[in-house]
Amino acid sequence: MAVYLANTGVLTVNAVDLSTLVSNVTINRAFDELEVTALGDQGHKFVKGLESSSISIDFYNDSASAKTLQTLQTNWGNNVSVTFKQTDAAVSATNPLYTMTCLINNTTPVNGAVGDLSTQSVTWNVSGTIAVTTS
Repeated sequence: MAVYLANTGVLTVNAVDLSTLVSNVTINRAFDELEVTALGDQGHKFVKGLESSSISIDFYNDSASAKTLQTLQTNWGNNVSVTFKQTDAAVSATNPLYTMTCLINNTTPVNGAVGDLSTQSVTWNVSGTIAVTTS
């Protein structure tokens, strides 16, 4: 069984490793569905359209150099490379590297009540496709 503990992932944003400031990552891979239903069909038919993927990340806010807030502000409004591996081990068939270009279009640099950690949850759309490397 290839079950893994999701506590050693590696996430980079524009080559800056933010792994120690991430509590959750979800990659949502999807395609647009194009309807090709024709006369005489008894039900809807669909074919694959363009990829329409996204990544959702929960960050701990950190204002130090090359940490969450500085990295996201520097890349705000730009398409940058985002990568993720499930563990910190070498890239392999059981530890693929997901590489995508994302528009950094939303951040929450100020968040939290008295006594809370300042965190932010973002979802970025992938510009293009996600490349999956297994070696």
